Amino acid sequence: MYFDSLLLTKSTPESVAIKVGGECTCDKCAHGCNYGSGALRKGEEKKIAKFLGIKGEKALKKYFEDIERFNTKKLRPKLLRKGSNPHGRCIFFDANKGLCTINKVKPLQCKTSSGHAQGEQLHSWFILNHFVNTDDPESIRQYATYLTENKTIPGGALLELVPDKIKLRKTLNHEILR
Repeated sequence: MYFDSLLLTKSTPESVAIKVGGECTCDKCAHGCNYGSGALRKGEEKKIAKFLGIKGEKALKKYFEDIERFNTKKLRPKLLRKGSNPHGRCIFFDANKGLCTINKVKPLQCKTSSGHAQGEQLHSWFILNHFVNTDDPESIRQYATYLTENKTIPGGALLELVPDKIKLRKTLNHEILR
């Protein structure tokens, strides 16, 4: 398949990332739903609440929780955890049927990161476009730490995100705080 060999970049359009992620109903995709959930883009919580027929704050409190990555806050579907385990099944995953109950309106991260052969690239694409904030020095510092153990895609190298070498150095050395 064409998408299996496609090299994603930070600037890959969202529509292409969604096509690459594709619709998947295999066990491999459902496996991830047992251990986490995808972050929401702004406004996705309203689409999900409307799909569920629930209004406002009630949906937020019942179905979503805050997360933070790279100094950026987002919502995600709540995780149903056992004990003190940090991982858990997505609240919208029906374990008996092995299906997402909100598949039609599931978060973009779920659409693009569900067990596909391009999963690592899609994960990097999402992080770069929805979590890493090049205007926030702390976000860049946290991302730099992440890169010490993880790969990225073209457009995701530190010098690509902050092309000014002096500004990047000062950011990483905590000389620029905000």
